[in-house]
Amino acid sequence: MKRYDIAVIPGDGIGQEVVPAAIEVLEAAAEIHGGLAFDWTHFPWNCEYYLKHGRMMPEDGIATLRGFDQIFLGAVGMPGLVADHISLWGLLIKIRREMQQSINVRPAKLLRGLQSPLREPKDFDLIVVRENSEGEYSEIGGRIHSGEDQMAIQNAVFTRKATERAMRYAFELAQTRRNHVTSATKSNGISHSMPFWDDVFQAVKADYPATASSSIHIDALAAFFVMKPHQFDVIVASNLFGDILTDLGGAIMGSIGIAPAANLNVERQYPSMFEPVHGSAPDIAGRGISNPVGQIWTGKMMLDFMGYPEIGGLILNATEAALSDGVKTADLGGQATTREMTDAILRHLRKQS
Repeated sequence: MKRYDIAVIPGDGIGQEVVPAAIEVLEAAAEIHGGLAFDWTHFPWNCEYYLKHGRMMPEDGIATLRGFDQIFLGAVGMPGLVADHISLWGLLIKIRREMQQSINVRPAKLLRGLQSPLREPKDFDLIVVRENSEGEYSEIGGRIHSGEDQMAIQNAVFTRKATERAMRYAFELAQTRRNHVTSATKSNGISHSMPFWDDVFQAVKADYPATASSSIHIDALAAFFVMKPHQFDVIVASNLFGDILTDLGGAIMGSIGIAPAANLNVERQYPSMFEPVHGSAPDIAGRGISNPVGQIWTGKMMLDFMGYPEIGGLILNATEAALSDGVKTADLGGQATTREMTDAILRHLRKQS
């Protein structure tokens, strides 16, 4: 029996509802597999913790997390209590940076049982590989002057090392799928960082002559996500472009509530972190109607990364089977509660054992 130590941070809002649901599904999957088990350690780090302690996590929080195999995160943010830039930079982004989780992976596909808001989605199945450590989300910059002369400066930072790492990950991933990589760029409008991005992409793709590739400006690419998402396989994008594209990916699936994500330390020197895209949704927190699919699919991605794609596949199959039965939460047009959605997935998962 292989045991894995998982740090659990339910976080804020609906994170505290969907994380327990996903853990139930992961426990059932482990039982079906028979060769792995989880030891879960919960940490109460969130905005309420900040109000009590003046920080989102303890001073030794990162050192504590480094002792775990993986991190399972719910959602961070309660803007009514704590400003978003404090909550995100104090927990989520802090973990990403200090654990060197340099790659963010977010799939979007048309799940069985769901109707996309697109008129002709044509069974799209794509993955966005987002550079996760720098780019537009740098801390370099500041504000100067005041009044009408006040000025804000924000510097984007692109290093060859991080840019190339993301692109090589995308090409390697594409070789396990449909063997096509699309680069998201904006070199016709952003005159330094994006031509640099394009140059690195040209250099990297030369090492993968058997993999087809293309480069598309981000504004056109966003339009193509709506018009013809089925044409895309793997998309590699900068931190900001990848963030925007993947929210759009959730929307064309039918709800951002079902979108998963993985923050990967590809060198496996530190734990990776798995979190859904949907955020804390404070407007529906505590009502028992949050959609657990995004967190459950995120758990599936954790299993894939840990080397158990077969059991991860069972979880996704069970999720699609439950949706095909018509069990859907309100964001998907249904009336199921979080509990009912979870129970339906568990039933179909156990049928596969």
